[in-house]
Amino acid sequence: MIHSEEFLAVVNDAKSRVNECDVAGARKRIADGAALIDVREDNEFEMGHAAGAKHMGRGIIERDIVQTYPDKSTEIVLYCGGGFRSALAADMLQKMGYKNVWSMDGGWKAWEESGSPTDIPIPY
Repeated sequence: MIHSEEFLAVVNDAKSRVNECDVAGARKRIADGAALIDVREDNEFEMGHAAGAKHMGRGIIERDIVQTYPDKSTEIVLYCGGGFRSALAADMLQKMGYKNVWSMDGGWKAWEESGSPTDIPIPY
């Protein structure tokens, strides 16, 4: 996907403030109890996602996060398709007071390429 310079500027600004991890780092955090949240669109999630991921799309995560994870010290790993939307979401969650949020660099693409466990519907 080709991104505009304006979008990349916003993402890079957010990335300057958020923690990032790679797939291996995300898997270790998840194994140690971190929540894994997929912030992609509904149709992207339905086509396949990281095993055990909770879905809270970028458009609703700010609305729903407090009801789902009221403890703002909860460790949370976010991912999207490539690591841009998750960085934006991580930045917003930090602004909402969450202290232990990570954006997974490379997103779903990197997760899938690494051979990490997925939930992908079987076509009929």
